[in-house]
Amino acid sequence: MFAADARPARLSDLAGLLCGPGQIVRFGAGDQARVSIVLHDPSRAPAVIAAAAAVGVRMDQVPTENGGTALRSAFRCDLVGMAKAWTHGAVKSVPGEWQLDGAALALWALSAGWTDERGGYVFMLDPHAPQTHLPLIAATTRLGIPPARLSRIPALRISGTRRVQRLVELVGPIPPRVASDAWPRYWGRSAS
Repeated sequence: MFAADARPARLSDLAGLLCGPGQIVRFGAGDQARVSIVLHDPSRAPAVIAAAAAVGVRMDQVPTENGGTALRSAFRCDLVGMAKAWTHGAVKSVPGEWQLDGAALALWALSAGWTDERGGYVFMLDPHAPQTHLPLIAATTRLGIPPARLSRIPALRISGTRRVQRLVELVGPIPPRVASDAWPRYWGRSAS
């Protein structure tokens, strides 16, 4: 029921970008919104663009001021509901009624996740939105993959055999054009 491939892709899956360092902003009178994300790994751009296209949103790749890679949509009317739900004033916040599922989790992994050296999986959090960290811990816990919060960087780590196996089931198979170390995988042994 919560797995990424359990239902067709939908616009609300883009919330996975907002779990990490993604942003959503409204424009003008608030009747249009744009979603954007700065990628920590520019090689992921084609896969994130393809995932957004699967829900009907075109994302363009643009360079950042410091030479990084950002993706952003055009300002669109159909993103306003998500912008209203994910912001409080101008501040990003996790909606109180929001339920994380495999599709949003997969987009979070695709845009801001990686396998660590100990066999766990790390999801980057937004360093500019610390108010989202505890609600995202609660959301992943409700999904059956309680994380540990990393202290050295703003991120959550999923570890342990059962949790990593559950994570793999939730996000589904590795998408095309994604490096194997960027996607959760079950090692068949304890991921401590």
